Amino acid sequence: MGKPTGFMEFDRVNEAYSPVDQRVNNYREFVAHLSDADAKLQGARCMDCGIPFCNTGCPVNNIIPDWNDLVYRGNWKEALDVLHSTNNFPEVTGRICPAPCEAACTLNINADAVGIKSIEHAIIDKGGENGWVVPQPAKKKTGKKIAVVGSGPAGLAAAQQLARVGHSVTVFEKNDRIGGLLRYGIPDFKLDKRLIDWRMAQMTAEGVEFRTGTFVGKDAPGKCIANDAKQTISPQDLQKKFDAVILAGGAEQPRDLPIPGRELKGVNYALEFLIPQNKEVAGKAKNLINVSGKHVIVIGGGDTGSDCVGTSNRQGAASITQIEVMPRAPDQENKSMTWPYWPLKLRTSSSHEEGCDRDWAIATKEFVGEDGVLKAIKAVRIEFKDGKMIEIAGSEFELKADFVFLAMGFTNPLQQVLDAFGVEKDARGNAKATTDGKGCYQTSLKKVFAAGDMRRGQSLVVWAIREGRQAARAVDEFLMGKSVLPR
Repeated sequence: MGKPTGFMEFDRVNEAYSPVDQRVNNYREFVAHLSDADAKLQGARCMDCGIPFCNTGCPVNNIIPDWNDLVYRGNWKEALDVLHSTNNFPEVTGRICPAPCEAACTLNINADAVGIKSIEHAIIDKGGENGWVVPQPAKKKTGKKIAVVGSGPAGLAAAQQLARVGHSVTVFEKNDRIGGLLRYGIPDFKLDKRLIDWRMAQMTAEGVEFRTGTFVGKDAPGKCIANDAKQTISPQDLQKKFDAVILAGGAEQPRDLPIPGRELKGVNYALEFLIPQNKEVAGKAKNLINVSGKHVIVIGGGDTGSDCVGTSNRQGAASITQIEVMPRAPDQENKSMTWPYWPLKLRTSSSHEEGCDRDWAIATKEFVGEDGVLKAIKAVRIEFKDGKMIEIAGSEFELKADFVFLAMGFTNPLQQVLDAFGVEKDARGNAKATTDGKGCYQTSLKKVFAAGDMRRGQSLVVWAIREGRQAARAVDEFLMGKSVLPR
């Protein structure tokens, strides 16, 4: 694949970022895709490794060596076709996926992995620039109607696949615009929302109908969940009007930190900060949480916490400190122990590089306030012994804080939706459904299927796309007896 000796001749070249002092003044994307020449050389680094572990490291099983080779040879349009054969939205994954494929790359055993994600980014951007991404409407309609609840990556992937084989698909979204957590959970500087609109236009031309501001369920979600719905549809009505229903909502229920002072003004869930900011960037009402000149603490070390850091930098926070309960990961993984699996190592995001103090192995004990307003947090350093978290005596300390953002992950999808449908749930509160064999992705209700976060819990966008595609095939088989959609 690529040039047989390319991996020995060429170094990995990463995508260029705009300088920090420029990008923190706006919410625009700041990562430039590779030039044609650089993409060609990066494609040349793909080894003829015999067993391409990158394919299985990628949840959607992208045919990576093939499109690396096609880019190396300048066959960009064919590379786009191969990329789209397994992934409906490479414009998203090429930007925000953590790239487990690169962790599994054979070259990663003792050198820098092939820049798979950067090549994917270059392919889809070139496809957009040249008008190669066009609608693929079905030649014949089946007469079957399918409802998709949730317009995140799982729901959109399922909807597009089903529309392309002739089914009439309607996507229901409780918020005012399509995209789910892609739209309102991920900051614009990481994912420009024009890309969602671009893909929506393609799907609309393929026959997908979008209905926003519509909540499917009975009881409205709690205040910590974004909900712009102006109308409600019962699950029973949906099951009467449609031949099949796919539940594809995101895992939006945030993990709380119920310690003294939790009620203080200034203590917020991460999405209570991020969603209004995305809406402000989109031209809607201003974000009521403004950290300009304030001291910010972010609790949680994952992507959502990093997004809070980047957004706080753009608002002009006086200081930002990100803490997490787990110990500091090693700077470099032990490749002989972990390859080709996702390694545990320290990851520094572009938001961290923009300015942020980070600390590890810390447990927050109390939010301290005055007149109902947050002023500081009390914390203690911890260590893990025999799998148990132990506080280190005498290590208590206090940090000044005007705002705290809780970014400790998400527990499960909306229980109000699952309860309203009455589907059986697993031990973690997700819709119970298998992923293999006859009846896969089908819930305990015959006509109701589940995919993405709704079935597996909080996960990556690329896993949501995979499950949306596979659920689409399962629904097609359920309705038609067989399916031509890829597994």
